[in-house]
Amino acid sequence: MRNAIVSRRNVLAAGAAAAAVAAVGFSTMEADAATATATTSSVKTGKAAPGGGTAKTLVLYDNTGDYGWLGEVYATQVANLSSHFGSWTAAPVTGYKAGDLANHSALIYLGSTYDEPLPAAFLTDVAATTKPVIWVRDNIWQLTKLDGFAAKFGFTSGLYDFADVAEVSYKGRSLTRGADNKSGLMNLSVADAAKVTTLAAAKRADGSSLPWAVRSGNLTYVSEIPFSYVTHDDRYLIFADLLFDALAPSTKERHRALIRIEDIGPDSDPDELKAIADYLSSQKVPFSVAVYPRYRDPKGALNGGKAEDYTLAKKPLVVAALKYMQAKGGTLLMHGYTHQYGSVANPYDGVSANDFEFFMAHVDANDRVIYDGPVKEDSVAWATARMVASGAVFAATGLGTPKIFEFPHYAASPADYQAANTLFGKRYDRGLYFPGVLTGAKYDYPRQFGQFFPYTVRDVYGSVVVPENIGNVEPDAYNGHPPRLPADLVASAERNLVIRDGVASLFYHGYLGTDYLKQLVPGIIKAGYTFVSAETMLNG
Repeated sequence: MRNAIVSRRNVLAAGAAAAAVAAVGFSTMEADAATATATTSSVKTGKAAPGGGTAKTLVLYDNTGDYGWLGEVYATQVANLSSHFGSWTAAPVTGYKAGDLANHSALIYLGSTYDEPLPAAFLTDVAATTKPVIWVRDNIWQLTKLDGFAAKFGFTSGLYDFADVAEVSYKGRSLTRGADNKSGLMNLSVADAAKVTTLAAAKRADGSSLPWAVRSGNLTYVSEIPFSYVTHDDRYLIFADLLFDALAPSTKERHRALIRIEDIGPDSDPDELKAIADYLSSQKVPFSVAVYPRYRDPKGALNGGKAEDYTLAKKPLVVAALKYMQAKGGTLLMHGYTHQYGSVANPYDGVSANDFEFFMAHVDANDRVIYDGPVKEDSVAWATARMVASGAVFAATGLGTPKIFEFPHYAASPADYQAANTLFGKRYDRGLYFPGVLTGAKYDYPRQFGQFFPYTVRDVYGSVVVPENIGNVEPDAYNGHPPRLPADLVASAERNLVIRDGVASLFYHGYLGTDYLKQLVPGIIKAGYTFVSAETMLNG
C-alpha cells in the first residue's frame, strides 16, 4: 500500500471535471489538425463521432455583454454532445441570416444573455420551421410575442421562479440539481395544455413543481442552462437524452458499462493486478488498464528522501502481470509518460500517479486543487515527445503501443490535445476546455471547465472520446470531495438509465483490491447494463 496521498490521485477525474465553469479553445492551425474547422470566421464546424449518424446540428449562442463568454462555454458543450449524432455548426446568434437553418436538420439555441438582441430573421425562421428546435433558457419572450406563436404552440413566456430546486424528475427518476444553483427557472404561461407536454419537472423545496422542460410540436424548451453545477447524477443527463428526440428519434434503448483500472505503473503490485484480472475475467467483464510506463519520485518523497526513476523495463514482474491482464481481456491505454511533472510538487509531492503531468496545479488554503495553466514547456512538440517516449517503453517491453490515450488527472492544454489527436485520434477521459475554441480568441485558462459524456463523442479537439461518467470508488474524503463508495456509483448508473443509449463508465484503482469490485460489477449489471470494451465504444 502506498502513501495515503494516493487516495487523492483522481482530483480532476471525480471532482473538478464534473463542474462546468468555463469553456474550450484551439487555434486555427490546431483545429485543422483536430478535424474541426476554425477560421477567422465566427462560424465553426465539427465532424460526427463514429456511428454518429447524419444529423446536422446548428448551435447558436449569445455573445454580448459582460458575460458573453458564457455563451461560447455552453455552445462548446452542446457541440461536443451533438457530435454523437452527426456534424455540427456553431455560431453567435447575432450573426444569423434568413435561411441559415435550411442546411441543417435541427437547431439548438442557448439563451445565456438576458435580452440578447436576437435577429428578426432568426425568430421568424424558428417560428416557421418544422425542424426540431431546442431553445434553452433566456429570451424565449422574444419568440413567444410573435404574432400567431401562442395559438400555434399553446404557451407564452412567464416569469423566472427563484425557488430552491434540488431535484428534477424525468422518466420516473429523480436527477439532482446543485444547491449552489440560484439562477432560477422560467415558469411558462400555458394557454393550451393540450398542445404542451411537460417532459421533466423541477421540484421545489415545498413539494410543488414546475416544468423543467416542455415540448410543443417541434419546439422543446428547457427552462435553465443545464451545464452549470453539474455532478454525476445531475439534470444534465436529461438534456443529453433530449438530444435523441431532436437528432436521432429512432434510437433504440441500450445500456452499456465500462470499467478502467487506473494509475497502473512500474511501481504497481503484480499480484494485485493479477487478482483484478482474474475477478473481471471470471465475470466475463472486458476492461481497460491505464498505464504510465515510467515511475518518478524525484524528491524521494515516498522513499526516505532518496530519488527514484525507473521504467517498466526494470520491473519484469509488472510487465508479466500486464501481459496477464491482456490475456484476461484487458486493453492497455497510455496514461501519460510519468504521470507527474519535473521535480516540483504539482500539486502534491512530485510522485508518479499523484501529480499532474501536462498542467500545473496547486492546493489552496481550503484544501481545494486550483488549476494554474499549462506547464512552462507546453507546446505540441513537447507533448508529442512525451507521448512518443511513453510509447517506446511499451514497445520495448513487448506490451505493444497503446492505441488510446488518457491524460493524467484529465488535465491538458489545447496544444497537448492536438498532440494526442495527431498521434492517437482517440481518448478515454473527460476533456478540459477553455474559452477560445469557437471564437479563435486567446485561450482563457482561468475559466477552464471539464465535461463528462454519457456516450461516445468527437469533441472540439477532434478526438473520439470514450466516455467516463460515473467516477470511481474513493473510500476517503479528499480535497473537499466526500467519500464515494460502490453504492454511490451504482446509484449514478441507475440515474444514467434515463439516457436511452447511454453508458455507465467508471474507473477503479488497483490498490483497492477486489472487494469493492465484487460490489460494483454485480450492482451495475443488476441495474441493467452490459459491460463492453473501450474498443466497442469507438464504433458508436
